Amino acid sequence: MTDQQQTGERSLLGAVVQLWALLLGIALLLAGNGLQGTLLGVVAEDSGFSATLTGLVMTSYFAGFFAGSASAERLITKVGHVRTFAALASIGSIAILVHGLLIDPIVWSGMRFLTGFSFAGLYVVAESWLNRESSNTYRGALLAIYMIITHGSLAIGQGLLNTASTTGLTLYVLSSIIISGALVPILLSSAPQPHYILQVERLTLRKLFAISPLGLTGSFCAGVANGIILGMGAVYARRIGLEVSGVSLFIAATLVGGAALQWPIGRLSDAIDRRVIIGAVAAAAAVAAALLPMAAEMGLIALTVTGFFAGGLTMTLYPLSMAHTHDWLEPDQMTAASSALVMVYGAGAVMGPIGTGVLMGLIGPSGFAYYLIGLCLLLSAIAVYRITRRDAPDATEDYLLAPAAMVGGEYWAETAVEEAADAESDPA
Repeated sequence: MTDQQQTGERSLLGAVVQLWALLLGIALLLAGNGLQGTLLGVVAEDSGFSATLTGLVMTSYFAGFFAGSASAERLITKVGHVRTFAALASIGSIAILVHGLLIDPIVWSGMRFLTGFSFAGLYVVAESWLNRESSNTYRGALLAIYMIITHGSLAIGQGLLNTASTTGLTLYVLSSIIISGALVPILLSSAPQPHYILQVERLTLRKLFAISPLGLTGSFCAGVANGIILGMGAVYARRIGLEVSGVSLFIAATLVGGAALQWPIGRLSDAIDRRVIIGAVAAAAAVAAALLPMAAEMGLIALTVTGFFAGGLTMTLYPLSMAHTHDWLEPDQMTAASSALVMVYGAGAVMGPIGTGVLMGLIGPSGFAYYLIGLCLLLSAIAVYRITRRDAPDATEDYLLAPAAMVGGEYWAETAVEEAADAESDPA
């Protein structure tokens, strides 16, 4: 190992130690969010919510998500990272308790708006905080750790559903406790919060696209891809004939793949032009998606293995795109860029299930794979084109990190199985 590699490894370890409170806080937040996403899907079904009302609740979350991603930059600039984190986590904790007190679709829509608002802002806080504390030499590695934490925490949170009955308040209170607990390491840590600049540069989407066309396009495509996998993966699995246990295994495989592939791909992107990695990963994801129909005919094991790679590869596209974008940014642009990219990702995540539903309605379950194939091939082609347009950024400059993950499909995944079952008896 070279001296430079040893220094990089020590720097990565130092960054993790420095950021332990933030990483632990994010882990607790997403565990609580994973639990409530699963819980609300089950309770909505048991309470007789119609598909229309369920859709209203889901849409409210993303409306709040857009609002939160747009507002977080101003909050951070005004009061700093720690106070913004504490305020938004408190809003999320309050919202889940109100869900349990009043099981009503209108009330839930309002609370889901608040939940989306708070969690979008929390993602921006985490990303901009990590941006200012990290070096380009270990960017991919640290974002891989961040992504593993987010996916693992969501999976743990969903597993907590089995700890109590869904008919009482216990699970709502447990989710609130976990989310509130995320404040403790942040507020008690002796590590200083990052310095924030009072006069930050405002970035319009047009200006951000001019700075990094592939980063912005890749973030949007990654949102669509994850919306396809997490939003409609359960519907696809159900419509090809899997039982509920098989559907759960297929979705779990995509999430495990999303966690397992972060580290090797992230590390590789530190050594090779990130545009090459984005193009290669997108092309590989298209191949994995193309194998899904064949794997479905071969059986559950083959489908699960294919889902591992299809989901795992697509879930690395967003942090790769975020990291590539921040290769080209100045420090005073990073908070605004994080906010914009989270919002763009969220827009894509909404479009993923809508487009998949239309295609599956027209051509059947294979529309799920075709949509994913076309999207990934398009992103791969854009990456190849951008490689021909300019050189890679100078890796020796001290660019700052923007690892990010917004997994917004846990609620879709839980309700989609039941909606697919209804669709089987109602072709319309």
